[in-house]
Amino acid sequence: MAQKDLHVLLRSLRVWDPGVTELRPFDPDTAPPTPLTLFTDWFAEAVAAGQPEPHTMSLATVDEEGRPDARIVMLHGADADGWSFATHATSRKGRDLGARPYAALTFYWPVLGRQVRLRGPVAAAPSPESQADLHARSTGALAAALTGRQSEELSSAAELREASEAAWERARENPDEPSPTWTLYRVRPETVEFFQGDARRRHVRLEYRSTGFGWSRGLLWP
Repeated sequence: MAQKDLHVLLRSLRVWDPGVTELRPFDPDTAPPTPLTLFTDWFAEAVAAGQPEPHTMSLATVDEEGRPDARIVMLHGADADGWSFATHATSRKGRDLGARPYAALTFYWPVLGRQVRLRGPVAAAPSPESQADLHARSTGALAAALTGRQSEELSSAAELREASEAAWERARENPDEPSPTWTLYRVRPETVEFFQGDARRRHVRLEYRSTGFGWSRGLLWP
């Protein structure tokens, strides 16, 4: 595709087409006192509205030299201890978090014109908890974890296929087999922003801020 064609295509696209997006009213004065409660409500509403893969999120990290990186990962849970995801400690994002244990998460649910953004320090769960998280997932998830070598250079698709087939066999034969580098991480947010889109661009942005004694709230200009 030529660059000109790309620009034409971009200009033809709409954001929040009324045919597929419902921009619901959001009164920040009625928001609950904690972000976890509002997140749980919004997440349930995204699921009920038919948002595909609402549990996927962007994870942003920086390496030891301060260079940023971002990728899509899956939410494993959210509770008083933080928002959790998992990966190998030896992967690129695992190494980033080992060097600089701070991250940002972004959820985007276009079916409702909503975003949720979090930033805060990251802590790794103890190994037994990380392994329990892994073994609560599917056989395919365990096979992928046992394949290992995430983010390392791959010589060929055949090499991956061979390693994956062996990992699948191990996962089926021993569903409790550990993956030593598999780690559950939790982001304990210092800020959580809830963004509700508005058709007239009067978007509502409500930010929760951790004070050490609870949460304060404030609005942001869109």
